[in-house]
Amino acid sequence: MPRFNWLFSCIACAGIITADAIPVRSQALLPYTPQMDSEQLEQQGFLLLQDAVQLVRFQQYQLALPRAELASQLAPDNYEVWFILGSIYLQQNEIDKGIVTLQQAATLAPEEEGILFTLGNAYFQKGDYQKALEKLQAGLKIEDNAPEALFDLGNTYLKLEEFDRAISSYKKAVRKEKSFWPAINNVGLVEYEQGKVDRAISNWEKALEIDSEQAEPILALAVAWYMRGETQKGLELGASALQLDNRYADLDFLRENLWGDRLIEDAKQFLDTPEMQAIITFNRQKAGTLEQN
Repeated sequence: MPRFNWLFSCIACAGIITADAIPVRSQALLPYTPQMDSEQLEQQGFLLLQDAVQLVRFQQYQLALPRAELASQLAPDNYEVWFILGSIYLQQNEIDKGIVTLQQAATLAPEEEGILFTLGNAYFQKGDYQKALEKLQAGLKIEDNAPEALFDLGNTYLKLEEFDRAISSYKKAVRKEKSFWPAINNVGLVEYEQGKVDRAISNWEKALEIDSEQAEPILALAVAWYMRGETQKGLELGASALQLDNRYADLDFLRENLWGDRLIEDAKQFLDTPEMQAIITFNRQKAGTLEQN
């Protein structure tokens, strides 16, 4: 029994097939299109946005995106729709689309600091650090009790090589949230580049007092101790770090995490040792075996 051909039906209704060619009863197949006012359309947009938000919570971005896009057409005057849509674009690594969409949200709600913070993060990902700085500073003028934004600001200053301002911003973030270990960790990254190795080590140890299972400060300590001649201590720490997260064996990954030139150079020397190469190879083989299973 053949399937009903909806495409054929649509063509017929569009007048491509003449009225004489189809029975009169086919008129009953014409779809009823209810008349919806702008308020009903906007409400439908909000419902779609709620669905998108729920999907985002489960990291189902591919499913969330079309709902958010349709919501932006049904409720174009609502800033939240554009804000969510822009954020989803960023999660999908569509940075330029995300920026354009977030700018639309900012036009509708210029005093919403969350939009400005997200725009700052988007410009940072794009590599436009001056624009990132501008948006983050504007958002912090509205709401300065935002440790994540202060952390992003510190990262931006770090990229602009304004090291003292970067440290100041990180420390402000920690004052707002004492358990914010990434900011403490990044103070160590800056201090290492400044040649303040003792202080860098101290900050990485403080970060680990908050969360002892973080690979990045463990590996940074491993490199620092190894370069100071504490070979065995460095190797033991390095093994622990890569057991937690073997991505840190990749120098490009370290650069993405804002490791500076001096620390990268020392990390390369450390990771190239026969002992660390054996650990890296073992971890990769183990990961490959787990993927196959």
